[in-house]
Amino acid sequence: MTSSIAPDAHITKPKAALAGVVAGAAALAAGEFIASIAGRPGPVTAVANRVVDEAPTWFVDFGKNIFGLNDKAALIAGTIVIALVFGAVLGLASRRTRLPGIAGIGLFGVIGLYAMAVDAQSGLGAAIFIALFAVGSGVATLYILFASMRGPVMAGVIAKAQEEAMADAGRSVDRDSMPTPAPVGADVSRRTFVGWTGGLAALTGLGALGARSLRARTSANEAREGVELVQAASASDVDAQVSAANLTEVAQTDGITPIVVPNDEFYRIDTALLVPQVDPSDWQLTIDGMVDTPLTFTYEELLARATTIMPVTLSCVSNPIGGDLVGNAVFQGVPLTELLDEAGVQDGATQVSSRSVDGWTCGFPTDVAYDGRTAMVAIAMNGEPLPIEHGFPARLVVAGLYGYVSATKWLDRITMTTLEDFNGYWIPRGWSKLGPVKTQSRIDTPRNGERISGDTVAIAGVAWAPDRGIEMVEVQIDEGPWEVAELGATLGDNAWRQWRLDWTPTSGDHRVRVRATDGTGTTQTEERTQPAPNGASGWHTIAISA
Repeated sequence: MTSSIAPDAHITKPKAALAGVVAGAAALAAGEFIASIAGRPGPVTAVANRVVDEAPTWFVDFGKNIFGLNDKAALIAGTIVIALVFGAVLGLASRRTRLPGIAGIGLFGVIGLYAMAVDAQSGLGAAIFIALFAVGSGVATLYILFASMRGPVMAGVIAKAQEEAMADAGRSVDRDSMPTPAPVGADVSRRTFVGWTGGLAALTGLGALGARSLRARTSANEAREGVELVQAASASDVDAQVSAANLTEVAQTDGITPIVVPNDEFYRIDTALLVPQVDPSDWQLTIDGMVDTPLTFTYEELLARATTIMPVTLSCVSNPIGGDLVGNAVFQGVPLTELLDEAGVQDGATQVSSRSVDGWTCGFPTDVAYDGRTAMVAIAMNGEPLPIEHGFPARLVVAGLYGYVSATKWLDRITMTTLEDFNGYWIPRGWSKLGPVKTQSRIDTPRNGERISGDTVAIAGVAWAPDRGIEMVEVQIDEGPWEVAELGATLGDNAWRQWRLDWTPTSGDHRVRVRATDGTGTTQTEERTQPAPNGASGWHTIAISA
C-alpha cells in the first residue's frame, strides 16, 4: 500500500513563490557583488544598459517624461522587480520538481551573460565568471529553501509509510515504540522555512550592500584625491572675475542661481547607469581616424598641459523652458585644436567624433572646433579634478553645443571622420545632427505660483547663449512694456549672465515673462517648442500674486 501523503503536500504556493523570489534576489545580489569586486557592470546594470541602448525612442522618452532625472533609478528598480516576479513564477513552477527553477535561473544567467559580454566596460571572461557565480547562488538558494520545506514533511511521510507497511503485514503497531515523527505540516516545517528564508534574505541583503560599498571605494576615487592640478597663469584672473561678479548687487539677489554652480549641484545627464570608474594610471586618450599621425596621451601628459582655464555654460538639449538642466562652471584643460593639430587633421575630415569608456558616442563639425570658441579636453572643474560623475579623468567641453553632440564624459577616443560616415548615439534616435545651443533665459525668483509681498520685489535669473554672449535681458509684466533688466558681471561670451529687475507690485495676479538678446543682436523667439529634436524654445513665463 502506498502512502496517501504527497511528499510536497506542504510546499504551498505562497512558500514556493517566496522561495523563488529569494532565489532570484540571491542570484542578482551575488552577481552584483562579484562584479563590484571585479570593477565590472553586474547583471542588473548590464541588462538595464541594454534596455537603454536598444529600446525604441518612444520608450526612452516615456521614461524621461515620467521619472525625469530619476529615470535611471526607475529603470534599475524596474529591472529588479521584473526579475523578482519571474523568480516567483519559477518558484511556483518548481513545487513538484526543481527543473523549472534550474532552467529559469539558467535563463537569467544567459541573459545577464549576454548583456555583460557586450557591455563596453566588461569583457567575455569576466561576464562568464559573474554569470556562473550568480546562477550557482540562485540555484543553491532555491534548493536550500525547498529542502527546508520538504524535510520535516518527509519525516512524517516515512513514519506513515512504516506504519502502513506494518499494518499490511498483519503486525500490530506499537505506536509508543516507534520514533516520534515530525508533525506533518506542523510548525516545525514553518519554522525551518522561515529561518532559512530569513537567513538567506539577510545574506542577500548584505551582498547587495557590500556591492554598493565596494563600488564607492574604487581606485578611481583614490587616484582623483591624489591629483595635483597645474597652476595655470590665467587661474588668478578667472578667480578675480568670479569674485568680482559675486560682489555685484545682481549676484547677491536672494534666490538667484550662483554665477558658478558648485560641482555637487551641477546637473548631470548621461546614459551611464553605472558611473564609469576609471583609474587614470590605466587610461589613455587616443586620437585616430583621418589624421596623419594617430596619437595617444596619458593622463599625466594631459595634466601637465592643462593650462587653459575658462568659464563655460553647458546645457542639455532636453532642458525644458525654465528648466535647470543647465549650469556654468570653470573648466581647466588642453585646447582640443592643440591636440588635433599634433595629430594632423586630414582634408575632408569634417567631423570630430568621440567615445566614452562605456561606449557612448557623439560628434560635431570640425569647423566648430576651429572657429575660436572654447573647445577643450577638460581635466578639472571649478578648481578640482573632474568629479567621477562628471567625467574623471577627462571629458570634452565645447561652448555653444548641447551636450548630446559634444560633451563626452569619461573620454577615451577622438576619431576624425566625416559628417556623412558617422552618427553619434542620439542621432539615430531622432535628435538633430548639429545641436547648437539656443539663446535662453530663465526666471529664478520669484518662483511660479508664489505669493509676493513688499514694496519692491526683485525679479531675477540667468540668461545664456554660449559662444555668442548675452547683450540684453528684458522682462514683461502682464501686458506692459518690455523693461530692460540690469545685467550682472560677465565672465565672457561662453558663460551665462545673471540679471535682475526691481518691480513695485500691485495687488492681484500677474504674469511675468523674460527674453534675452545674444551678442549677435538676435532675440530669443517667443515660439514655444519641445526639446526634441534640437532644443526647446520660447519665453519663460511664471504666474505670481501680490
